[in-house]
Amino acid sequence: MEKPHIAVVPSAGFTHLVPILEFSKRLLHLYPEFHVTCIIPSVGSPPISSKTYLQSLPSSISSIFLPSVTLDHVPDPSLLAIQIELSVNLSLPYIREELKSLCSRTKVVALVVDVFANGALDFAKELNLLSYIYLPQSAMLLSGYFYSPKLHEILSSESRDPQDPIQIPGCVPVPWRDLPPPFRHQSSIGYKRFLERAKRLHVPDGIFVNTFHELESGAIRVLQEQVKGKPMVYPVGPIIQNGSVSHENGLECLTWLDKQEPKSVLYVSFGSGGTLSQDQFNELAFGLELSGKKFLWVVRAPSSVTCSTYFDAAIEDSLGFLPEGFLERTKMHGLVVPSWAPQIEVLGHSSTGGFLSHCGWNSVLESVVQGVPVIAWPLFAEQGLNAAMLTDGLKVALRPKVNDSGLAEREEIAKVVRELMEGKEGMEIRRRMDHLKNAAAIAIKEDGSSTKNLSVVAANFRGF
Repeated sequence: MEKPHIAVVPSAGFTHLVPILEFSKRLLHLYPEFHVTCIIPSVGSPPISSKTYLQSLPSSISSIFLPSVTLDHVPDPSLLAIQIELSVNLSLPYIREELKSLCSRTKVVALVVDVFANGALDFAKELNLLSYIYLPQSAMLLSGYFYSPKLHEILSSESRDPQDPIQIPGCVPVPWRDLPPPFRHQSSIGYKRFLERAKRLHVPDGIFVNTFHELESGAIRVLQEQVKGKPMVYPVGPIIQNGSVSHENGLECLTWLDKQEPKSVLYVSFGSGGTLSQDQFNELAFGLELSGKKFLWVVRAPSSVTCSTYFDAAIEDSLGFLPEGFLERTKMHGLVVPSWAPQIEVLGHSSTGGFLSHCGWNSVLESVVQGVPVIAWPLFAEQGLNAAMLTDGLKVALRPKVNDSGLAEREEIAKVVRELMEGKEGMEIRRRMDHLKNAAAIAIKEDGSSTKNLSVVAANFRGF
């Protein structure tokens, strides 16, 4: 008998492809009676990273690349969310065609879409399927979506003190600077699209969130309160990608780490899409050098747009942008690699003692699962929310102060690096992160809270 299918639709980009497929792998590991077909929108040619990743998937997951679309009419190239959502919206006719074809050939019980692929939810109703959103981000962000009408009222108030933090229900108060960029400009297209997206979150039967109770207990409690018209929320994390060294940088990084002392190395990476300005790039380089601590830095070419490498391949000659003489001066205590490193393995290595991170949610979860303390350095999207959660809420991260120009200067960077790696506060942060690491492991055990949430959904699939 043919297995019932679950169709999944990510949004374009490796950062959103991997989370929804790692969720799919987790679901199929627990419930192998299902099959997943992934329908993938793309901008330009599919990157090698995506193709390589898809080749590593089990046979119970099939994938279909849709015809490529071009983003010629993006109103603001710095607003990544709009680019991602537009790439899916342009692909909606292809998504509908593939879904109809799949339904004609096999028994499809449910459609699971990335939060930016919410336009495809209408096809679930048309084809009589259960529908779910997979949010590869925090419960804090989801709470912000559902709270958006009240949030809009607060942000639009002329009497509000701009210095007052914003209180999202169940979450740590958020400073103004840490709100996603569209929130700081209520007249912007990005903010209007956020409000439209928030309304769409009421459409599906349920929402999967890659988090767990112990990490975000307050936000999850608020989200799971039964509110009329709000879908069920299922925390199912932490779900992270299993490590695999498939890049020439991988072996170099791990061989170098093998030679270092336990917990002595700071890993520095801004994710698959993050970039710094040339001035900030220089200050970071000098700050790492000044700290005297060992570091492994994944370097990308500087850019005035913080998310400039999200869709495009990074420039391989990124080492040429480093300050003159930096590589020679730091060769005894630092390793600099261009563009990519095997992050899961690096964070899990015994020599890694800290993570200077952009606080993308994938990286947050990977640091928690591996128990690695964080220096929070948010760049774009909802990363400021995550940074506020880690530093002010969970207290498992430090954050460098910035000057009036928004620049973190070398002396400040060096101070924070030293404090995390060897200071008293760094020791307390490490202790709290160890507690979270243990809680994360428990959440995905057979009787863990996240596993139980998935069992409820699997029963829904079976009964449909």
